[in-house]
Amino acid sequence: MSNDTSNRIAYYRYGSPEVLCWEPDEPSDPRAGEVRIRQEMIGVNPVDWKMVAGYFRHTDRVPFPHVPGWAGTGVVEAVGTGVTHVRIGDPVIAGARGGAFREDLVVDASLVVSRPDSLSIEQAAGLPSSAVAGYSLVENLGVTAGDTLLVHGAAGSVGSAAVQIAVSRGARVIGTASAGNHDYLRSLGAVAVEYGPGLLDSLGRHRPIDAVADAVGGRETVAVTREVLGAGGRAVTAWGDPHSDAAGIPWVRHPADELEQTVALAAQGVVSVRIGATFPLARAADALTFSQTGHPAGKILLVP
Repeated sequence: MSNDTSNRIAYYRYGSPEVLCWEPDEPSDPRAGEVRIRQEMIGVNPVDWKMVAGYFRHTDRVPFPHVPGWAGTGVVEAVGTGVTHVRIGDPVIAGARGGAFREDLVVDASLVVSRPDSLSIEQAAGLPSSAVAGYSLVENLGVTAGDTLLVHGAAGSVGSAAVQIAVSRGARVIGTASAGNHDYLRSLGAVAVEYGPGLLDSLGRHRPIDAVADAVGGRETVAVTREVLGAGGRAVTAWGDPHSDAAGIPWVRHPADELEQTVALAAQGVVSVRIGATFPLARAADALTFSQTGHPAGKILLVP
């Protein structure tokens, strides 16, 4: 067990971010095939406030108390038997299947990759799971040079990663975003289109569209996807919802090995994360409120 005091964020019932509690934690020693990490920075994802609010309680109910969070970066404190690809003292990046909003994270070693020296702590914390989800969208669509790809929500953490990776493959990328984010999208190499009234007319000028990567979800986005795709067009979404399911648009769930591939692309300068705000871990409730209502211009990070 870690000798230092340790804390975590947990919730004991569904609700608004105010149900989150800052409390003492008791990190365990890693079992076989596990790694314990002293975290330096933690990524916040939109799914975090949705989980706390109980959006998925009917399909993915969590036991209480529950610790939110899906990603972080830090230094290896201890390793279980059978772990050979990282050692104590190594800087690493970790995905997690929940439970990351804590100072000491014990996680399956398959979700841990080495942190390249070329990546800042902020970039490392921002890669999982948003940039990995963006990679998964592009990979599952099989985007190649010459394709025209539409990315819904292209200025967000997931969408912007998809844009950068698709552009690096030689695709022509159309990205939907608010007008205030158009310069950012152009800097990534995308054609920017404003969402809202007139979107279909604007997209009509860029047809044919071969594929759609949906980083938004919802009824209106799905309707646009169905309208703009031609025969043989393909689409995937980062967010499973009834509208995507009804339209036959598959929900991409990224496997563990895609974290390593995304980190490699980041180390090469292919993909980077725009940082929107940083909060102390103890103020995770404020961070999730900002994620939900503040329209952050980039990734939100927590500092333990």
